[in-house]
Amino acid sequence: MSEITPDLTEELRGKTLWVTFNRPASRNALTFEMYEALARICRDAPTDGSITAIVLSGAGGKAFAAGTDMTQFRAFDTAQDALEYETRINSVLDAVEQCPLPTIAAINGACTGGGASIAAACDLRIGSASLKFGFPIARTLGNCLAAANLERLSDLVGAGRVREMVFTARLMTANEAVSVGLVSEILADEAALLVRAEELANHVGSMAPLTLRATKEAMRRNRVATKVDDSDLITMCYMSDDFRKGMEAFLGKTKPEWKGK
Repeated sequence: MSEITPDLTEELRGKTLWVTFNRPASRNALTFEMYEALARICRDAPTDGSITAIVLSGAGGKAFAAGTDMTQFRAFDTAQDALEYETRINSVLDAVEQCPLPTIAAINGACTGGGASIAAACDLRIGSASLKFGFPIARTLGNCLAAANLERLSDLVGAGRVREMVFTARLMTANEAVSVGLVSEILADEAALLVRAEELANHVGSMAPLTLRATKEAMRRNRVATKVDDSDLITMCYMSDDFRKGMEAFLGKTKPEWKGK
């Protein structure tokens, strides 16, 4: 096993690369360093057959990955900070989505915010019975998801369900996740999940790589054929008093009082 950063590890097992979010004390909340390390792995994935699939999972038994580590938002002072953040996250998700190798998210426990976005960008998703998936930002931070991220999620589970998840801040359970096609399988526990992830990686890795690569890229091109400018929406949310209050309330474990400004 090697460490790109102590908070994200990689291990080659056979021809499958296992990438693990490794901040269990923080439910694997994602730092910028973790995001960038994941993007590098996906961009630099070899196509010479030495690796045939990538599995993403979370350490600690309680979470795949929570959202971005909120302490990093305290440095935001200007609209440009917010726009650069969303551009940065979009580039990471694009790297996951455009990885030349099949990617599998093995989701155990909480999969929220940035972690849910990463899982949605993978080619395949399987989960354990403890899976909880969603974006509780309307209850916690008061920020927003970028348009490209919303479109990716809508492509998976439908626009109506994405809107309902965000508006109610609820987390999708394992049974619902499999029923709407977010995940293809639900396993009894984490141990069974990881065994199945290995089996699935070996199976998918045995398929014609160019067929898989062409299919995922063609589907991605279909999805991004229409792009929108959402910079005004990002600025509105991240530069608001609500966002500041929401961030500090969450970190202080209190309930924010939204003002809509």
